[in-house]
Amino acid sequence: MEKSLSQYIELYRETAEALDAGSAGVLNALRPEAARIIETLRLPRRGEENYETIDLPAILGREYGVNVGRLRLNVNPADSFRCGVPRVATSLAVMVNDELLPPSEKNFADPALEIDSLANMARKNPELVGRYYGRIADPANPLVALSTLLAQDGLWIRVRKGARIENPLQVVDILGGAVNMLTPVRIVIVMEECSELRMLLCGHTASGSTDQMLLQTMEIFAAPGSHLDIYDLEESAESTTRLSTVWLHQEADSSVLINGMTIYNGVTRNEYHCRYAGEGSELKLYGMGIADASRQIDTYARVDHDSPRCHTDELFKFSVDDRASCAFTGMVRVDYGACKTEAYQSNRNIIGSDEARMYSKPQLEIYNDDVKCSHGSATGQLDEMQLFYMRTRGLSAEEARMLLKQAFMADVIDCVRIPGLKERLAHIVERRFAGEGAGCHDCAMECPTV
Repeated sequence: MEKSLSQYIELYRETAEALDAGSAGVLNALRPEAARIIETLRLPRRGEENYETIDLPAILGREYGVNVGRLRLNVNPADSFRCGVPRVATSLAVMVNDELLPPSEKNFADPALEIDSLANMARKNPELVGRYYGRIADPANPLVALSTLLAQDGLWIRVRKGARIENPLQVVDILGGAVNMLTPVRIVIVMEECSELRMLLCGHTASGSTDQMLLQTMEIFAAPGSHLDIYDLEESAESTTRLSTVWLHQEADSSVLINGMTIYNGVTRNEYHCRYAGEGSELKLYGMGIADASRQIDTYARVDHDSPRCHTDELFKFSVDDRASCAFTGMVRVDYGACKTEAYQSNRNIIGSDEARMYSKPQLEIYNDDVKCSHGSATGQLDEMQLFYMRTRGLSAEEARMLLKQAFMADVIDCVRIPGLKERLAHIVERRFAGEGAGCHDCAMECPTV
């Protein structure tokens, strides 16, 4: 057994009853198979295929506590985090670690939007949750296997058939605890036929005084004709490690936009596994990362075109400074029967120091002649002529660099389809490049203490 995973197998064996008691039967049923898989896994090391900057054995070999007993944590989100997107009316849900706090009724007046604790929904309607939980996330993926073994709760979201949810849904997840903690979180999103939802996920850390690890697995089901936008914003701390996998199943004529933005972090690994299971569907997959100091951002994206007449637009951009390192690995695979596919993949990056590192590997794997596909990558530094021109207009060198970096990220922000959120993100990125603190702390939110 992989040495860094043995502690979690031992934890499972010693606390299996407590793990099950704090969760629900649908989640518990998959634990034994996850344990069997973990016992046979070999974790990828830094520099191996698709893991250019992240060393999983080193990360998972650290000592973290797991809240198996479902103890109440002394975390008050309002003390460390205040949030609100100006000029945008949102339905707000707040999570502390893996626990969904009781939402205000006024936030969820639309009965077509079903949001609940994953474990609670699994107890109330195990047949429904069982149709989706663990169905598309690959159990052989080490991050999925570990979250399946340890997860006790998470988030359930369902939009009913034909419903168009007017207000965006904002989910704020705050990591915290008095000791170093690993928090496994499972999220299931079900978009029923011809439904529509726009969603903002905000990931934050309550305090940088302890090490926190988020182990998150998200499964998204997009039924025929459904439309879903997800904006996944990480503003955590240098002491935070985020290991996230997203699994997307798209059926005919569905449209999905995913935009993952890492603004403040410590160590981040984001994986996107997307599959077209019906023709005529569309995916817009975007992301950006801002890394300085010794931060790490590693992104892996795979899109499987298994159905004809589907369209993918993929764009990831990174700004890397100081001793930070980032990586992008992308794969677009077009199957034999996926005729009329259109897929465009691009990765562009700027490097700000001699010690910064960027690794880029865009890839296409095509088994059909009737397609339009392209991929590309570009990594470089800020244009010296542009810097010179801006300095002749009275700007300092630092101001000129900041403005050029903001402009570099503009097309990722422009992909946001919630106007107020687009303005807010532009402000957050501006503050980030200016060297200021996390950009969400000048808004306002009220939430209970847990």
